[in-house]
This record gives sequence, C-alpha cells and structure tokens, in this order.
Amino acid sequence: MFQKNVIMIACGLMLAACSKNEPKETVMDFTDNVKVALENGGKIDLNALKWTREPGGFEVKGDTIVITTAPHTDLWQRTYYHFQNDNAPALQMQTREKFFSFVVKTDFTQSHHRFDQCGIVMYLNSENWVKGSVEYENEQFQHLGSVVTNKGYSDWATTAIPADVKTMWYRFSRRDDDYCIECSTNGLDFSQMRICHVYEGADLISFGIYACSPEESSFTAVFSDMKITECAWKAHDGQQPD
Repeated sequence: MFQKNVIMIACGLMLAACSKNEPKETVMDFTDNVKVALENGGKIDLNALKWTREPGGFEVKGDTIVITTAPHTDLWQRTYYHFQNDNAPALQMQTREKFFSFVVKTDFTQSHHRFDQCGIVMYLNSENWVKGSVEYENEQFQHLGSVVTNKGYSDWATTAIPADVKTMWYRFSRRDDDYCIECSTNGLDFSQMRICHVYEGADLISFGIYACSPEESSFTAVFSDMKITECAWKAHDGQQPD
C-alpha cells in the first residue's frame, strides 16, 4: 500500500511538472485601426493594413496605393451565374468601432477590359462581404454598382455611367451592423448607393480597398486620399424604431 501511494504521488508530481512546461496560449495584441486613425486626425497608417491575398503587383507611395490586377480575379458567390469566385486581392484594416466612415479616391484610368474594377470592400470571409466599384463595360458606358453577399449569396445593384468617368470617391459608413456606401465625383458631394445589413458584421470587421480583373485582363488602379472620419451617416430622423 505504501509503495502504491509513493507511485501515485510521483505520478502527480510528474504531471504537475509537465503542465508547468506546457506553452501558455497568449492573446495577440489587437490594433484597432479605426480607433488609431480617429486619434490621429483621420490619418491611416498604410503600413498597418493587411492583404487578404496579394495582387499581381502593388506599390505604396506616400499616401497612395497602386494595385496591378492579375487576370481571372474576382469576388462573386452563386447568384444567377452559379459560380463562386473568391480570389480578388483586398488590402484591409480591422476595427470593432461601431460608428465611423472611411473615404477613399479611386483612379481607374487604365481599366480597359470588361469587368475590370476597383473600389471599396468589407471582406469578412468567402461568403460574407460587401464591395462597391466601377466596372468597365465598353467604350460607351460602365457600371457603377455595389454587391452585398450574405451567407454565400451575392446581389448586384448597378447604374450605367459614361465611359469617360475615370475617377470615383467612395464613403463607407458603419452604424452597428448596418452599412452605407456612397459615391462622389468630386470628393465633396456624396450620393447614396446602398444601405445594407451584414449578418456577420456586428463585431470585428475588416475593410479597405480592392481591385480585380475577372476576365483575361490586367490594369493598374490608384487609391489615394484615404481617411477615417466620425460617422457621416447620421441616425435616421424619420419613422422611429418599433
């Protein structure tokens, strides 16, 4: 009996020693890019942004980001076309802030092939994301539109604009888990493109810019004048919530 107790005590000591040597799980430091930007007058640290898939080529020059797309890159899930494309590059920042706006200017002068596109994105995962952009169509017109993808199904809302429009500003705003996309040709006067709800967009989100070429094409997109502001999408002043 004495020998049995000694063995049990020894085993217990060995287990305790092993548990002390096991690596402890550490919580990675989280940098809230929106909070940091708001504390710095809206200025975004471009070096803190992270790629969700790198593009064919890119360059960061001062406050400008230049992206060169690779052929056959796109974002779309199922609806109507019945294919799933999930390989467009996106350069994003993270936040848990519930009320803010993100503004960026896009220059797509070099787009030249059907569906060449660049704009803003909130990419959470392959089946939940939002994007807004201008897509090249032909020498007469192009599509200014937005796509909202919830639970693996995309929609696409568009309007035709002249083909000679080569720059567009976007303003992406968050109010809790609801979102608004606006556009502007001068960076001052914004028009609403889309209000949407994102089912997985209630807490931590990633958002930023993207560019892609769904067909056999490549072009260079230029992003500039990026900033974070207090939420420009104000609370609704009409019918009150139920």
